[in-house]
Amino acid sequence: MIFPIQFNRVLQVATFAVALVAPWAQAADAVAPAGQRVFVCAHSFMLFTAKLLPPMAEAAGIPHVNAGQQMIGGSRVIQHWNLPDAKNGAKTALREGKVDVLTLSPHTLLPDPGIDQFTRLGLDKNPGLRVLVQASWPTHDGTSNKAFANLTRNTATVTSLRTQRDAHNSGWLVNLEAQIRNLNDTVGRQAVFIVPVSNAVFALRERVAEGRAPGLTRQTDLFSDALGHPRPPLAVLVTYCHFAAIYGRSPVGLPVPAALKDNPEADALNQLLQQLAWEAVTAHPMSGVRATPTNP
Repeated sequence: MIFPIQFNRVLQVATFAVALVAPWAQAADAVAPAGQRVFVCAHSFMLFTAKLLPPMAEAAGIPHVNAGQQMIGGSRVIQHWNLPDAKNGAKTALREGKVDVLTLSPHTLLPDPGIDQFTRLGLDKNPGLRVLVQASWPTHDGTSNKAFANLTRNTATVTSLRTQRDAHNSGWLVNLEAQIRNLNDTVGRQAVFIVPVSNAVFALRERVAEGRAPGLTRQTDLFSDALGHPRPPLAVLVTYCHFAAIYGRSPVGLPVPAALKDNPEADALNQLLQQLAWEAVTAHPMSGVRATPTNP
C-alpha cells in the first residue's frame, strides 16, 4: 500500500492491565468515559480522524482532547519516528507526558519498528499510555495492477469482496497482529491495540454490493481515487471505529456528523456506519473492547 499526501483533508502488572483495559469495555448506554488526550500520527488513510473524532466525542458528552497530529504521506511509522526532533510533534508530546492515546497507521511493510519505538518512549513517560494501531484497508483493492482504476471497484461482488478480505486478513493483518502480540509480551501488558478498520470497510462494501447501504449505490461512493482514499461516508466509518476503540463504547445513537449532511439518507446511513464500526471493533480480540453480554 502507498498512501500519498492527499486527503481533503507477577500480579502488579496483571492488576494494572485489568485496571487500564476495563473502563474501555463498557456498554453503549454507560456513563460517558473520561476524555482522553489523543495524538494522531498518520498517513492519509487515517489523518482525517483528528478532525472528525473531536465532535463525535463532544456529542457523546466526552471531553476529548486533541493532543496533536502528525502527517507523512505514504508513510511507515518508522518514518515518523525518524523525523528530526524539531519536526517530531509526536515524540515531543510523548516525552512531555501529554498523551493518553497514540494512534498509528502502518504501511504494508511489516514489521514496522516505529510502532515499537513509539510505544516504549510513550510508556516510559506515561505508564498508562495506550497505543492504537489502525489496520487499514488494501489499496488498489489488493491488486498489483498499475492500471487499476477507481471505477473498477464498481464491478465488485460480495464474493469478490470476501475473497479480497480473506487474503488481506490472512496475510497483512496476521503479520500486524503478530507484531502487536510480541510487543505487548515485551512490555509486559496489553498496551498496544488494533483498530480493525479494514473489517468494517469490507462489511460496508458488502452492503453496498447488496444494495443495502442507505444513500450509497456504487463502490465509488466510498472511494475518491484508484489508491483508495475515502469519501466522507468511509471516513466517518473509520472514525467511528476509532471512537469505539478509544472510548470503549458504541457510537450508535450519535447524531449525524457534518460530513454526512449532504447524503439523501443521512440518518439511516449514519446508523449503519455506527453499527458496522461497533461490530468490527468488538469482534476483534485485539481491540481491547468487548460488547456487553446480553445475559450477565
